Amino acid sequence: MSDDSDLRTRPGTGSATPVAATSPLPRVIDSRRLFEGTREVLIRHAGSEYRLRLTQFNKLILTK
Repeated sequence: MSDDSDLRTRPGTGSATPVAATSPLPRVIDSRRLFEGTREVLIRHAGSEYRLRLTQFNKLILTK
């Protein structure tokens, strides 16, 4: 049985869930800040470029 030091609140869950003490919570970036007035951003990862687009229906599409 774990104590409260092993419990953290996960974003969007509203409840504490067991996680490893060394496991960092994911960084949250608001999409408005990410896009900053554009509808597309390029993300470079491991030597490849990915395109993150905002659709006309306000959905996200990630393509390589």
